[in-house]
Amino acid sequence: MKNFNEMELAAKKWSMKKLPAKYAAWILPLILSFFMSGALSLANMWMSIGFIPEFLSKWSATWMFSWLIAYPLVMFLLPIVRRLTGLIVDMQAH
Repeated sequence: MKNFNEMELAAKKWSMKKLPAKYAAWILPLILSFFMSGALSLANMWMSIGFIPEFLSKWSATWMFSWLIAYPLVMFLLPIVRRLTGLIVDMQAH
């Protein structure tokens, strides 16, 4: 797996224009919910119906529906989880 610096160089090679930092609050949960909903829907579907011939088409539809729910849910819960984390973890810089 490439490290962050190698990915940064690859992005520069493609002349990929980056979004301003203010969008990170929307992009991070978008990407996180994409991968998490995909992994969880894959595991749940595999456990419930097994790997049948039409598995990939059923899973992709289930994944997109899961992501539709997961992204707004992450956006709603993230501030609550940050506050709960602050109750458990000393957030002061050392």
